[in-house]
Amino acid sequence: MIEIKEVDRKFYRERLSGFLPPKVIDIHAHVWPAQHAQGDTTGRTASWPMRVAAVCPVEELLEMYRLMFPDKQVTPLIFGNPLVQGGVDAMNGYVAASAAANRLPALLLTRPEWSADDVERKIAGGGFLGAKVYLSYAPPAIASGQIRIFDFLPHHQLDLFDRRGWIVMLHLPRLDRLRDPLNLADLLEIERRYPRVRLIVAHVGRAYCPEDVGNAFEVLAAARRMCFDISANTNADVFERLLEAVGPRRVLFGSDMPITRMRMRRICQDGRYVNIIPRGLYGDVSADKHMREADGDEASRLTLFLYEEIDAFRRAAEAQGLSAADVQDVFYNNARRMIAAAGEDAK
Repeated sequence: MIEIKEVDRKFYRERLSGFLPPKVIDIHAHVWPAQHAQGDTTGRTASWPMRVAAVCPVEELLEMYRLMFPDKQVTPLIFGNPLVQGGVDAMNGYVAASAAANRLPALLLTRPEWSADDVERKIAGGGFLGAKVYLSYAPPAIASGQIRIFDFLPHHQLDLFDRRGWIVMLHLPRLDRLRDPLNLADLLEIERRYPRVRLIVAHVGRAYCPEDVGNAFEVLAAARRMCFDISANTNADVFERLLEAVGPRRVLFGSDMPITRMRMRRICQDGRYVNIIPRGLYGDVSADKHMREADGDEASRLTLFLYEEIDAFRRAAEAQGLSAADVQDVFYNNARRMIAAAGEDAK
């Protein structure tokens, strides 16, 4: 599942343990059982995440938190894996059962062709607090670089989410990620037309390198409600710009577990992220532009993706002068308030 090495224990002890609050809510965590272990077949997403975790039952996720954060209490908001094709209803059923058995909040994986009535019935029936929507579910006739947000988060579903005050976890499409002008226009339309949707833009809009930001935060200055999670992002410069733009009350800690159990360090090269990994650990990655292997001392110093993410945010928080209360908002309070409000509105 995961090996905690001395390099990890030292990294956690010296950089993270004192920074994190005693209780943490992870707003972005995936679970899925073995029968859903096939990979994405759409060609619309990066292939390397499936090398890290082929399956992740809820028991494994919770055990990973215990190993990685031995002195913290971590509660995840869980949902299925949209990179796994087929059996969405069965996967949602697994998530609902896992959430109920472990007293966890959860989101429904939704498909854009579902009617509002179908989505409402599925969310209410499974005890979900909203939806995780994903670009892979956009109609297959649309080229991956041309997908718009409303192709997989349609207006008839947004009307429902707005009426019910539910959470929507959104992974941005398109090659230019957060800086794409069509993405920015669609985000502002959601903010304007659907004021009760509790929107979370995952991964800081997939702005993994400074070049991915562009003028996004200037354009989004008109927004007052949308939130951003920091999952699977290790760029302290991007985090600083995010904090400057929206402040700590609209930033949420997310992990993208189990992908961030990966042993790696991320760099940016020519505006593209590259994951540096120990040689051979994740199979043959020679054809993947986002992967680079390391040997010897460099490989031995690599720690866990999630630790690198939190450490990058720690550096950004210190640079921006965040207080301990601000950090507790990002890692616990903001998510607690959102989850509680979505649950209350759903009654």
